[in-house]
Amino acid sequence: MDVTVAIDCMGGDHGARVTVPAAVEWSRRDPQCRFVLVGLQDVIAAELQRAGAASDERLSVRHATEVVAMDEPPANALRGKKDSSMRVAIDLVKSGEAQACVSAGNTGALMATSRFVLKTLPGIDRPAIAGMLPTVTGHTHILDLGANVDCTAEHLLQFAVMGAELVAAVEHKSRPTVGLLNIGTEDIKGNDVVKEAAALLRASGLNFYGNIEGDDIYKGTTDVIVCDGFVGNVALKTSEGLAQMLRTYLRDEFGRNLLTKLAGLLAMPVINAFKNRVDHRRYNGASLLGLRGVVIKSHGSADAYAFGFAIEHAISEVRTGVLERITERMAASQKKVETA
Repeated sequence: MDVTVAIDCMGGDHGARVTVPAAVEWSRRDPQCRFVLVGLQDVIAAELQRAGAASDERLSVRHATEVVAMDEPPANALRGKKDSSMRVAIDLVKSGEAQACVSAGNTGALMATSRFVLKTLPGIDRPAIAGMLPTVTGHTHILDLGANVDCTAEHLLQFAVMGAELVAAVEHKSRPTVGLLNIGTEDIKGNDVVKEAAALLRASGLNFYGNIEGDDIYKGTTDVIVCDGFVGNVALKTSEGLAQMLRTYLRDEFGRNLLTKLAGLLAMPVINAFKNRVDHRRYNGASLLGLRGVVIKSHGSADAYAFGFAIEHAISEVRTGVLERITERMAASQKKVETA
């Protein structure tokens, strides 16, 4: 299946120095992919020349005169920068010139602009940010990761439906398990919103595992983890901080003296395997689920290797029909409510 992806080349901490090489690599890897590189034309052209891809017909450039800063208020980006690389890339999805957009830019601006331009799918009140975290069994998908700080029980149910359909599509699991992140597994635990959400999930027809706790995230207890954006963002940032701490500890301990340095050399194959398993770059690319278009948010500090995984997520969601699956599931749920 041919897929066209719009790349916000100016977003992120490194801009075109990362985004363009990642797109070039994917165009060489997958001949059915085309990329519209959006941003300052001269900057993008220079990066294409450097990558030896200036003549690649599957890499087109769309000039955009403005750039959204990483610390810019979302309202400013939405109202004042209609010709930003971010806005133009999203507009391409709206017009149908591209099936997906990938950006490493300002998260708040990307969510606000995407929601304004693309709107939400039928039956979805709020988009949610869904990302992957490594587990002892592989990985799990968690949402929301920060788009919605205050949620109702109905919102959490919608997140569960979207997360389940995402996993069912891209991982080919017919009945992915869904867990509700809570302070305990018992039904009596949690605030009123979480308790009400649990009741809705039990009656939803989803493969609801029940309440799960924080340690279940890395056990891989469920395929999908549902929570509000406040809790999800704290869990994500805590995970990133823990990974950095472990890397620092390992480096310090193996570098303590000559004997530990020698032990480090002997253990290098194991250390490298460990680093590969927990490498956050392999999990880069969060989905802005619930929109009428595929939008993927890359980490702002991503390198070309990590940004490539964000591109991969975008292509996978288009080819597996994630949007169509969510739409069908929400329509079926609404019909069930109306006939009840």
